[in-house]
Amino acid sequence: MHIAEGFLPPAQAAAWTVVAAPFVVHGARAVVRQVREDPDSRLLLGAAGAFTFVLSAIKLPSVTGSSSHPTGTGLGAVLFKPPVMAFLGTVVLLFQALLLSHGGLTTLGANAFSMAVVGPWVGYAAYLLARRLGGGLSLGVFFAMVLADLATYCTTSLQLALAFPDEQSGIAGAAAKFLSIFAITQIPLAVAEGLLGVLVIRVLRTVATPELRRLGVLRRTDLAPSSTEPESRGADA
Repeated sequence: MHIAEGFLPPAQAAAWTVVAAPFVVHGARAVVRQVREDPDSRLLLGAAGAFTFVLSAIKLPSVTGSSSHPTGTGLGAVLFKPPVMAFLGTVVLLFQALLLSHGGLTTLGANAFSMAVVGPWVGYAAYLLARRLGGGLSLGVFFAMVLADLATYCTTSLQLALAFPDEQSGIAGAAAKFLSIFAITQIPLAVAEGLLGVLVIRVLRTVATPELRRLGVLRRTDLAPSSTEPESRGADA
């Protein structure tokens, strides 16, 4: 990710577009519903899209025909749920393909499926699991960001393996090779992205507490008097 323009066989590029399309359409409807039901969330919604755009535009060379970079979709999935990020992530990828030559139009479906569909859903599942096991908001966001990033690259590795199976070991062998090469840059990037997500959510807890409460991101336990974070002290006051 991003898989370069024309890098996938046409049939596979078309197939990934067909697979991703229902998620994107559903996500567009989710965005419209979110704005209609909570107009005040538009600023935070735009910020989530901008955050994803900026992070995923940081491009490091990786496997031939691809690149390694943060994704930023985990935070948006926590704030607005994965369907919204399916649409926002695809819009981000479209603009990057047109303006920055990152990815491409023929590979947009494949890139959208890995970064805007699989990544947010895995990240959101990790967030929910961390929270249900008693972890705080910051810990949940950390795991959401890390696993959304890694899930994106696992999916991309599978997409490339399907397109270019190894002559000896087939798809499985090719996937293992792509994963091992991606891991060199992607694992440290994912951890760094998780730490950045923690910093961002702490800032949002200070400047956008009402919005986070309306979205259901901040819970009563996050605002308990025993909490040491800024907005909890403000709530006590």
